[in-house]
Amino acid sequence: MAPVKKRNVSSAKTTEQNVKTAKIDLSSKVEGILVNRKNANVVFDILEFLQSEKEKDVVSAVDACSKLFCTLLERKELFVGKLPGEDEALSGQAEEKYRIFMRHRYNSCVEILLEHLSHEVHRVKESGLCCLMRFAAEEGQHPLEDLDWSEHYSFPRALIQAVVDRLLSRTTDNSLLISRFQEFLEMEDVRYYVMSSIRENVGKVMDKSKGVGERICSICACLLFSLSVFFFLNSLNITYCAEPCWLEHKRVFERMWLGFLKYKLPSNMYKKVLVILHDSILPHMSKPTLMIDFLTAAYDVGGAISLLALNGLFVLIHQHNLDYPDFYKKLYNLLEPSVFHVKYRARFFHLANLFLSSSHLPVYLVAAFAKRLARLALTAPPAALLIVLPFIYNLIRRHPSCRVLIHKPSTEDGESQFDLYVMEEEDPAQCRALESSLWEIKTLQKHYHPDVAKAAMLINAPLSEQEDDISEVLEITVHELMERDLKQTQTKSIPLEFETATELLRGGGDVLGQHFCLD
Repeated sequence: MAPVKKRNVSSAKTTEQNVKTAKIDLSSKVEGILVNRKNANVVFDILEFLQSEKEKDVVSAVDACSKLFCTLLERKELFVGKLPGEDEALSGQAEEKYRIFMRHRYNSCVEILLEHLSHEVHRVKESGLCCLMRFAAEEGQHPLEDLDWSEHYSFPRALIQAVVDRLLSRTTDNSLLISRFQEFLEMEDVRYYVMSSIRENVGKVMDKSKGVGERICSICACLLFSLSVFFFLNSLNITYCAEPCWLEHKRVFERMWLGFLKYKLPSNMYKKVLVILHDSILPHMSKPTLMIDFLTAAYDVGGAISLLALNGLFVLIHQHNLDYPDFYKKLYNLLEPSVFHVKYRARFFHLANLFLSSSHLPVYLVAAFAKRLARLALTAPPAALLIVLPFIYNLIRRHPSCRVLIHKPSTEDGESQFDLYVMEEEDPAQCRALESSLWEIKTLQKHYHPDVAKAAMLINAPLSEQEDDISEVLEITVHELMERDLKQTQTKSIPLEFETATELLRGGGDVLGQHFCLD
């Protein structure tokens, strides 16, 4: 077995030496081209390495191309303006022929690097992306378009457009590469033109008529969410650009999201968008009211999507005077047994508490919400009951007219009154909640969980004027309740004597010694 090991070690060393030799060879080729233009044809050898099947050779060639063409851009040795064909440049001067020749090689390098963005190996994709962004930075300082840049801002839009097009590929999952691309989004000009490119490319990768695949949708959303995060962070400090420039950024940001949301999205993507919509998208739009159609459509879907749409609707209603018909009727119908088990339960009750905090709401509406919550509480888990009961108490505190639900007189013949509340009624004005009572809370006083029974007992005494803070219990879980119940309480030490006895029949004032002895 020993000879085999020696053979493996020697082969590994040979591979490392070959890689080092390739790097040295490429570096010497780049230096030769930069020192003497007579070596210009050596660039074909570098491009050949760039198309190699070996990962290490490709990465080395990417670094060589980065050094070569970035230096040529700095020296302004690439042809500027509309690039003629290589055959047309044969009759020109040597200087111009060289610039045209190297410009064609630069274009070939860019095309190969763009193809590498779909490579199987992530390291190759990452090195290609970084090289392309270095090219973009150099083109910004040394433009290849023949324009009067004294009155215009130079930016390689075509290159960024091509990079975004490859990132939003239908055939390759570039989620990991997009996470690497995020560091370039910290630059305002890159972020602006990336948003413009996404708006133009999103229609190419998402088919409106047939819907979109979950994978391609997640890739688009990954890039959009990254832009939203950086947009939010920069909105905290907008001194980096003038106010007109900031407004233009907001317009492009708005058009980008509207272009994405007009397509049919998978349900899980709707949820991801709605989670960040109220704080990462709406505040940075020039006209947030353009999201009304999207939010109202999401609110009509039902289930968890409707719960998440409440956040965006609250922003539009509270800050932009949105008049939404039958809003409370739909909010009332969202109160179903499943609301206690969804992931976004805390957010829903927080928003519902805000929507029902107004003292100008009609009594029948508040009574309908209180009664429906009380009925649902009969089958709710303990963690949800610790939210529901204070929620109901706060509704009664805000609207004293609802106290009739607590003290409901019996009928004249002495028999208990039937519950006239209609649980199946979708209209809170027709559910007859005011004709009923909160007998469900009385039932919960016999609940098996002591904390729930204790909370239900509070209705027996007059409620205090100060509202309960439900924010403390919104995030509580069943696991936390069990951990708290199973935690052993430490018993306090109980003093038995004022003075500690030091010996038999002595101590404590020597009372025993006065009446007893050992003789």
